Amino acid sequence: MTSLGSANRGVRDAGPSGWLAVPALAFFLAFAVVPLIGVVFLSFTSWNGLGEIKLDGLSSWTTVLTDPVTGNALVVTAKIMFFSFIVQAPISLLLGVFTAGGQKYRAALAVLYFLPLLLSSAAVAIAFKALLDPNFGLGPGFNLPILAQDWLGNSDLVLFVVVFVIAWQFVPFHTLIYQGGVRQIPTSLYEAAEIDGAGRFRQFWNITLPQLKYTIITSSTLMVVGSLAYFDLIFVLTGGGPGYSTRLLPLHMYLTGFKANDMGAASALGVILVVIGLGLALILQRLGGKNRNASQLEGA
Repeated sequence: MTSLGSANRGVRDAGPSGWLAVPALAFFLAFAVVPLIGVVFLSFTSWNGLGEIKLDGLSSWTTVLTDPVTGNALVVTAKIMFFSFIVQAPISLLLGVFTAGGQKYRAALAVLYFLPLLLSSAAVAIAFKALLDPNFGLGPGFNLPILAQDWLGNSDLVLFVVVFVIAWQFVPFHTLIYQGGVRQIPTSLYEAAEIDGAGRFRQFWNITLPQLKYTIITSSTLMVVGSLAYFDLIFVLTGGGPGYSTRLLPLHMYLTGFKANDMGAASALGVILVVIGLGLALILQRLGGKNRNASQLEGA
């Protein structure tokens, strides 16, 4: 009996069997690694999507890297990434802290804030495209000249309109993340701060923000890397225009592959997109430090 008990304890101490990860690993290999290898291979070929695939060396890479439209797409992607982050991050954080309160009206507002996330990106884009129409949208409907201008046709305004629509749709998601993070903070910390005479602002600055360190990193990673996937919304809302004003990298990849029928160049753009996404994710995760998987409540 003693030896049997020792064996059982040994199995428990060893943790779950690695075989439990085999199904997930198989799906990951089949639907992530293998397609990625295929994309890397296609980036060294010349293919129109229908005919014969021909190895073409670095021709597709040379075409992509010397194309000024690619450089513009990288700049547009960086702008959308930067502006959408600085808009979404503070709003999401403040709304998350606000809706984490126990009052019933805050719970009702939390449900209301979450509604935009239930809509598809294509539906959101169609709705805003109609609302911002200079002939039939909100401006002419309410006789408001400031809203009657061509928001989506003005290259100086369209980027900020895109950022606004992105924030409108995705702020609720990050608000939910922050709401969950705030509710994990022990109330004893706030009670002790109140006894010491700390006001709401000092509690937020000295307790809430430090305790949300890893939540902020997670949300920021999703915001920044997610900026590389705003294809459907921008494709429906602006189509990349006017001109190349909103032609970000994933949209440029799609148009190169399926409009210009150059799958080799599109695959090269896909590889660049993956490298940028992985690089940004690794940089942001490094900000969490070597001990980022430890509880953020340690030492509280």
